[in-house]
Amino acid sequence: MLQTPASFTPLFAPRPDPAPLSFLFHGGRLLVREHDLALPDAATLERLEVDRARLQPLGLHGERYCETGWFDSEPALPPGYALRGLRALFADMDEALLGLAARAAQVAEWARTHRFCGACGSGTVLAAGERCYKCVQCGHMAYPRISPAMMVLIKKGDSVLLAMHVASPTKRFVPLAGFLEAGESVEEAIHREVYEEVGLRVQNLRYFASQSWPFPHSLMLAFTADYLDGEIRVDASEISEARWFGPDDEWPERVPHISVSSVLVDAHRPPGR
Repeated sequence: MLQTPASFTPLFAPRPDPAPLSFLFHGGRLLVREHDLALPDAATLERLEVDRARLQPLGLHGERYCETGWFDSEPALPPGYALRGLRALFADMDEALLGLAARAAQVAEWARTHRFCGACGSGTVLAAGERCYKCVQCGHMAYPRISPAMMVLIKKGDSVLLAMHVASPTKRFVPLAGFLEAGESVEEAIHREVYEEVGLRVQNLRYFASQSWPFPHSLMLAFTADYLDGEIRVDASEISEARWFGPDDEWPERVPHISVSSVLVDAHRPPGR
């Protein structure tokens, strides 16, 4: 799955490094060298006149220092470089580097959007020892935004429920998913979302796995649940189609295990499907 490599250690303060791994973004797209998807080197950053004071410490990948930042406007790129969306890099970029890029994108976007205090509008500075911006005037503290979202695969006998989400960029049948509301537990969100989206009630919720998902700053919490009662009744504003898939049905095509969604589905896929 898309995830931070085990060799990574977070850092909250910058450190000098002549050859850092520099993740630079504009509009959610990462700056890479086109022919091998390498990150820009120090000479390229200098040519682009990157303000090093703006770069955020990300951490260490083994012994390699990692930093992240952003361009306010689309830069005039040197020959051989391009801005690429993270989704477009899934099949091509080194797995560990892609996992770091996903983390870097969230830190860069947090830094870009918290240069000023959301309470009083004054400037902010990085707090010592943690990933936090602190207002110089009122003291308001802003941490990176993380949006928890539930995902659930509903089981009914030897069948599971999969749905086509209206807003899905992939247009595939996947488990139900939705964001948590303020003050809501993940279990409460599962019961609410299942009933709202397909009109069913479930029981026996069981945790499966979690995954950070940088589009733009989600934390996916995947569960399974058993069908309790109800008939499928889709919310057309959220779901275009939902149906049961059993051993005798034609299942959705297998896809690489980039997201926890495909891992969850394949863990319950019948043999030969």
